[in-house]
Amino acid sequence: MAEAVLVQPDASLIREIIAMGGSDLKKCYQCGTCAVSCDLSAEDVSFPRRQMLAAQWGLRDRLMEDPGPWLCFYCGGCTTRCPRKANPGEVMMALRRYLTAQYDWTGLSGLMYRSAFWEIGALALVAALVVLAFVLPHGFGFGLLAQSPAALESVNLGQFAPKEIVHIAHWLLALLLGLLLLVNASRMFRALTRGKDIPLGAYLRAIPNLLVEAATQRRWRGCQDHTAASNWRRHLLLVTGYATIFTLVVVFLPWFQVEDSGFHWTSLLGYYAAGILLWSTASMLWDRARRRSEMHRFSELSDWLFPALLFLTALTGILLHAFRLSNWPMATCTMYVIHLAIAVPMLVVEVPFGKWAHLFYRPVAIYVAAVSRESSKGSSSNLGARSN
Repeated sequence: MAEAVLVQPDASLIREIIAMGGSDLKKCYQCGTCAVSCDLSAEDVSFPRRQMLAAQWGLRDRLMEDPGPWLCFYCGGCTTRCPRKANPGEVMMALRRYLTAQYDWTGLSGLMYRSAFWEIGALALVAALVVLAFVLPHGFGFGLLAQSPAALESVNLGQFAPKEIVHIAHWLLALLLGLLLLVNASRMFRALTRGKDIPLGAYLRAIPNLLVEAATQRRWRGCQDHTAASNWRRHLLLVTGYATIFTLVVVFLPWFQVEDSGFHWTSLLGYYAAGILLWSTASMLWDRARRRSEMHRFSELSDWLFPALLFLTALTGILLHAFRLSNWPMATCTMYVIHLAIAVPMLVVEVPFGKWAHLFYRPVAIYVAAVSRESSKGSSSNLGARSN
């Protein structure tokens, strides 16, 4: 006879989640209305009631093993239907912040989500280092004060910041971000699959779905909320713009950062990416500012920073291009430094540690939920065959 395993509740868990925006968690009386009304909740992975219960009872391990918080796209339907006004949709957002902090081995995510000082401070520190790289003599191979007068009297960015050095720096930054995300994702994967006997074949068969979800977030379309479809399309366009500009500056920089004013094949891609990023981030910030839907009714600092920084990155990139075409040397060099002082902190801080990370974690959660479901069906079929 198997012995019962007692789970020791962690009384500090609810305080940690409340500190990350889940202040209404205690209002929940577990009536289940939220889970019943959710279009995406299913029998095998139901939410948000189950996750709110785990949080209230201090079941930290149970919460870590549950992909549910990442399967929610926060359409707000559960919040509007909650009779206790417990705002389960916002609690799910707080749970994602908490889980992001748990996956992050550096501890920076937790500090940023609990304190605006740490998030703003981390961004400001990286921005200051970028500026110093150009201002200090011989800083990182550039050094604005170490430049010859010709470098500041020409719109040739190759003289101001050698393209070869910049290209290498972009690759190193991309590798660093990729490493941080992969390490954190592996910690997430281990937590979600702990104690589950899933065959290798199930993992392999679900890889195409993982890639599609990562690229499109198509599961969002399952929400029946009237704004879900428009939000999904805008989000998809944002991802295409972000992926395009990232590919141009990391992979194709020698062909993207050109010094003449003629037409180049990368120009159309650059204009597309800049236009999409400006429009999508501006509309997202506007919706959040006027609280257009339940999805935008509650906003933490982290919800604002990434789209705001992405908007400013696109805007300064356009201004840089305009100054260069207008043959304004000092304005071009100055805007180049400002552009990097916004873009680099956004990438270094917000991508692996902040709001952006959900684009990476959500497909992993959907992937694990899919392989777990397939494995359970296979086990049930084998059990039925043996019983017959």
